[in-house]
Amino acid sequence: MRNLEEVTSDHLGAQVLADLRAAGIERGGPLALTLRAGIGLGLAAAGFEQAIATVDPASVVRTVEAALRPRWVTWSNDTAKALIADGVRVATCWDIAAVHRLLFGGWRADPARVVAGLHGLASSSIPAMGQMNLLDIAGDDGADADDPVRPDGHLRPEWVAGGWAADVTRLGRWASAAFATFEQQRDRLARSDTAARAAATARSESAVELLCAELEADGLPIDIAVAEATITASVGPRTTSESSAEAARAERDAAVLRHLPASNDIDLRNPAHVKSLLNRAGVDVPDTRAWRLEPFRAAHPVVDALLTWRKAERIATTYGYSWLDEHVGRDGRLRGAWSGSDGAAGRMTAQAGLHNLPADMRVAVVAEPGYVFVRADLGQIEPRVLAAISYDRQFAAATQEDDMYAPVAARLGVDRPVAKIAVLAAMYGQTSGAAGQALRGLEAAYPVAMGYLRDADESGRAGRDLRTYGGRLIRMWPTPDHLDDREQRAVANGRGRYGRNAVVQGAAAELFKSWAVTVRARTIEHGARVVLCLHDELLVHAPAESAAVVAAVLDDCLQEAAWRWAPDRSVRFVADTSIVERWSDAKA
Repeated sequence: MRNLEEVTSDHLGAQVLADLRAAGIERGGPLALTLRAGIGLGLAAAGFEQAIATVDPASVVRTVEAALRPRWVTWSNDTAKALIADGVRVATCWDIAAVHRLLFGGWRADPARVVAGLHGLASSSIPAMGQMNLLDIAGDDGADADDPVRPDGHLRPEWVAGGWAADVTRLGRWASAAFATFEQQRDRLARSDTAARAAATARSESAVELLCAELEADGLPIDIAVAEATITASVGPRTTSESSAEAARAERDAAVLRHLPASNDIDLRNPAHVKSLLNRAGVDVPDTRAWRLEPFRAAHPVVDALLTWRKAERIATTYGYSWLDEHVGRDGRLRGAWSGSDGAAGRMTAQAGLHNLPADMRVAVVAEPGYVFVRADLGQIEPRVLAAISYDRQFAAATQEDDMYAPVAARLGVDRPVAKIAVLAAMYGQTSGAAGQALRGLEAAYPVAMGYLRDADESGRAGRDLRTYGGRLIRMWPTPDHLDDREQRAVANGRGRYGRNAVVQGAAAELFKSWAVTVRARTIEHGARVVLCLHDELLVHAPAESAAVVAAVLDDCLQEAAWRWAPDRSVRFVADTSIVERWSDAKA
C-alpha cells in the first residue's frame, strides 16, 4: 500500500490510474472504493490496496471512471450519493448492501450484518459500541486494532460506526474489507442453484442503487403554482391559524354529513363510524374501502360525497401545503429517499409521497421548458412474468397478443373479465366464488403455471423460505406458539397466499428494475434521465427534440432486459409508451 501525498487533481488522478494499470486492473473489472471528502479515498482489488490522501476524492474517481469504467465495489449507495453531490456519476457498481438483501432477504444490510451473515455468525452476536467482552479486556487477543475485522470474524463496531474514515490509511483497509466481502458474495452466488441468473440479478440490483441515488438527487419536476392551485381547489386556501384549519376541516366534513340528518356524532376518520353512516343510508358493506363503495355511488348521495371527501382529506393531511413546503425545493423538484428493495419481494420504494401521489396531483408533474416526459407502463406484467418463470409454453403463447387475457378467455371458454379475474385470483390466492370456479379452468388449461404457484403456496404454508426467479430470498414467518388449530391454519394459509404472490411479484420487480437500469444506461447520451419508477411505470425526463428517439430506446431496452432476464424469448413483454408534457396527460 502506498500513501500518496496531496498533489494537483489531474496529476493525482493520472498517478492513481497508472498504479491501477500496473496492478493489472482491467477495464470493467471490480475495484472497491471508500471515500471521505477532505480526507481521501481507499481503493482495493485482488492483491491491491491503496490509500490516497486528497481533499477532492471525487476528482480521482472521475479520472478512473473515464479511463477504466470499473465495477465499483461499495458498501452501500451512500458512496454514490457522495459522488453525485460532487458532480460524479458512475456507470456500474457492486452494491454490497443490495446483494446482501438478495442473498439473505429482508432490508437491514449494514456492513456488520453483511459480514456476520457471510461468516455464519448470529446477528445477535454482532458487537456494539461500548460493549465490554473478554476480547476487549485482553486487548483483542493481541490483534491489530487497525484491522477492521476482529479475530472472531465480526467487524469492529468502532469501524462500522465511522472509524473507517478516521484517517486515510483506514480508508484503504476499509476498501480491502469491502473487496473481500464482494469476493465472498460472488462465490456464494456462484454456488447457488441458478448461479448465472443470481449473478445477473446482483449486478442489476446494484445498478438500481445507483439509480436510487440519482433519483433522490435529481427529484421529480413539479410546477409549484399548479400544485398549490390543485391543493386549493381541493381543500381551500392556506390556513393561517389552528382555528382556521379546524374550520376548514369542519366545512369539508359538513359536505358529507349534510346528506343525512342527525349525523353530527359521526367521525368520518373512524371506519366504524363511516360504516354506521352508510347503514343509515341503506348501504350495507363489509368494509368501507373505496373500491367497495364505488358501485354504490348512485345508491345515495352520501356515498359520492364520502368518496369525494376522502380525496380532499388525503390531500389535506398528506399532500397539502406542508407536504409541498417540506419536499419540493425552490428549483421545483420533489425529492425523497429511494430504496432498491422493500425488504419483502424486492420492489422499489420511495419516500415523500413519490409512490403514492394522488391522481389529482399528477397535473402538477410538468416537464421543464424544452423537455417532455417519455412515459412507459408495462402491460399485464405479472401474468407475463408467471408465464416466463414457470416455463409454461401454453401460457407463454397467450403473451404473444397485446392483450393476453383475450386468448386465455378463449381457451377457458369464458368472457375476458372472468379470465382476468381467474389469473389474478391464481396469483393472489383467492379461491372462493366466481374466481374459484374460473381458477379450476386455469388448472386444466395451464397446469405448468398453476403448478408453479401451487408449489410456492405449499412451501409458504409449510413455513419454508422461497427464492424468486432471480435468486432473492423470500422469508417466511413462523407460526406463533399457543395457537389453536383454526388459528394455525389461518397463519399457514396467509403464508401460502404470500408465497404464491411473492414469487411472481418479486420476479416482476426484478424484470422491471433490469429494464429501468438499462434505460438509465441507454438514454443518458440523449440527455434524458429517469425521474420516477412507479411499480411497473417509468417516467423519463427528456429533451423535446430527442423524445421520439428516447421513446424508441425505452421499447428497445424492454426487449433487451427481457432477453437477458428470460433468455428463451418465449414470452412477449409489452409497454404502453407515450410522450407528454405533464404526467396527467398520460393514458391511465
